[in-house]
Amino acid sequence: MPIDISTRFVFSLDRPSDVLLQFEAADIPEQELLEVSCVIPPAAHTARVPAQDGIGERVWLHAEGRYQIEYSARVEVKRLIPDLGGLARLQPHVLPGETVEYLFDSRYCPANQFQPFVEAEFGGLDGGERVVAMRDWIADNFSYVPGSSTSQTTALDSFVERRGICRDYAHVLVALARASAIPARYVSVYAPGVTPQDFHAVAEVFLADPTVAGGGAWHIVDATGMADAAQTVKIGVGRDAADVSFMTVFGEAIFEDKEISVVAR
Repeated sequence: MPIDISTRFVFSLDRPSDVLLQFEAADIPEQELLEVSCVIPPAAHTARVPAQDGIGERVWLHAEGRYQIEYSARVEVKRLIPDLGGLARLQPHVLPGETVEYLFDSRYCPANQFQPFVEAEFGGLDGGERVVAMRDWIADNFSYVPGSSTSQTTALDSFVERRGICRDYAHVLVALARASAIPARYVSVYAPGVTPQDFHAVAEVFLADPTVAGGGAWHIVDATGMADAAQTVKIGVGRDAADVSFMTVFGEAIFEDKEISVVAR
């Protein structure tokens, strides 16, 4: 089932500034880009660079003035969706090297501070069964409240306040998984059914790959319950939201407007 995406956002730069953008659906095996259109006004300098873990691209602009970015795509998701609760955890000594960084604390996910809680709350569970229990615990104990968090809110802040938006739900799940010695990363996505529709955030955990004996794979988990992994289009991944912001400005900018539509056809 194709997913149709339409994105438009507008910002102004009063002086020449560097801007790093990441808003396009990633061209990766688990999703096929059927149609793509991207309009970025001319800038003094423009460059495309690979994004983290080779998933998607980032766009550098060195620009000044008012910019309206327009993007549309039709994407076919081809992701396999196993039963998450039945997946085993890989022992740390057999993890691929590139997954190890996703066990460490990061700017928004102080995982070490969650270790006593995960042991007390989920100590009798392991692997995918524990991840499912953590996802359900967040869904049952948190309130989705737009505007309740800021760019400074960490997973620990959200855990204490028991509220947030998709970004905060993802950060808490990432932190709980890492505290359980399960690699977890933050994923920026497009997904139909998100309310209000916006760039959405989910978590991914690295557990056993049911198609490869002894292998592992990344599996999408959304504690908000809004995104269906079978219809979720990845933009990029990172340690937390700081790595996958759709717009990072090295200077000052005025953000004027944003419109996003994601529809399953």
